[in-house]
Amino acid sequence: MSTSAYKIEIADQQSQPIEDQPLTSTVEQILSDHGIIRSELSIALVDDPTIRRLNKQYLGHDYATDVISFVLEFDEASGFLVGQLIVSTDTAAEMASQIGGSMQDELLLYVIHGTLHLVGMNDESPSGAAEMRLAEKKYLAESGVEYRWLEVESGQDDREGIS
Repeated sequence: MSTSAYKIEIADQQSQPIEDQPLTSTVEQILSDHGIIRSELSIALVDDPTIRRLNKQYLGHDYATDVISFVLEFDEASGFLVGQLIVSTDTAAEMASQIGGSMQDELLLYVIHGTLHLVGMNDESPSGAAEMRLAEKKYLAESGVEYRWLEVESGQDDREGIS
């Protein structure tokens, strides 16, 4: 499930079948590539009503979203990170049906996106968004998943929530 240096727990609180291994191995690769030596991460897989409630409670946004990431502790000097991802499988399933992909692949994209935020990447500027898209494509490709999503000129993904 995870190496001794990376403690990654998946709390599956929804009803769709999910393969944990591609999620945890990709998270471990991202952490390693970004100099994280030890981590404790929780990935909560939830439905849209749950992520909407949490999005409103913690971020003041009254809508469902794809992924929310929280850095709980980060010590750059020692390479230690504690964080949490909350990911909507409902949103992943809906988007997958719209683009003709699999829910598992869409879910992997959300986990990659959230983990990149945890390690310090920011997509609020056009250059940051472009850098994040490149990283997402890289990690999807390493997992054997083709990046299938259309991008608009700003470097933003054309889907709600991925920015």
